[in-house]
Amino acid sequence: MKLPFVQIDAFADRPFTGNQAAVMPLDAWLDDTVLQAIAEENNLAETAFIIPDASGAADYELRWFTPAVEVALCGHATLASGHYVLGQFPDRERVTFRTRKAGILEVARDGDGYAMALPAYPPEPAELPEILAALGVTSGETLRHPNGYDLVVLDSAEAVLALQPDFKALAAIGDTLNIVTAPGTDTDVVSRVFAPAAGIDEDPVTGSAHSVLTPYWAARLGRTRFTAYQASRRGGHVGCELSGDRAILRGKCVTVIEGVFTL
Repeated sequence: MKLPFVQIDAFADRPFTGNQAAVMPLDAWLDDTVLQAIAEENNLAETAFIIPDASGAADYELRWFTPAVEVALCGHATLASGHYVLGQFPDRERVTFRTRKAGILEVARDGDGYAMALPAYPPEPAELPEILAALGVTSGETLRHPNGYDLVVLDSAEAVLALQPDFKALAAIGDTLNIVTAPGTDTDVVSRVFAPAAGIDEDPVTGSAHSVLTPYWAARLGRTRFTAYQASRRGGHVGCELSGDRAILRGKCVTVIEGVFTL
């Protein structure tokens, strides 16, 4: 069996930046164990699989797998999937994806990039002493969203950049996305994101994390739009906008590999 394979750098304006995602269009779902094995073989933060949506609710069905697990929401691989589909259909302005746990998601053309609509996940204050200890910080505002997101807010971008987490300790706490953020310098907001329990110590640029960051910072900044930078080694810029119950994230994509996956 030969499957089309595309690797895309999302939230990137040039190769080797942003977050890598494989996008693999299928005619029908393969067995879940095969999908997980393909994602492990790809060894990227996420592999996105899409099939035409027979229900009519959206254009495609979409699922995402890390090398270790299937996830409920992945922003950068959704952006990459939109980039792939809209690249196949130059006359289309937008594409919709039906997902199993995050509802209907949309990617639309936006200048020379894209605007992606994800659910907004406003976090609530929570005590997270184990997270702080694993991050190696003594204090910070801590919040949580029940969909599996922990948020730690520090005073400065320098403190975020200086973090040296204990990844084994973070993984032992459980399968949550650990987001650390602060006011930015060149952008309004800076962040780093860690997910060792999902097989990713530090994620390069995380769309779903900005589903949490967007409502938090919109409220704190007192405005619905702001700029963000995820300060991983690869790094990536995200334009953020809160629109009702949606986080609108803006970014670009670059296709770096096109090929065939053989089973």
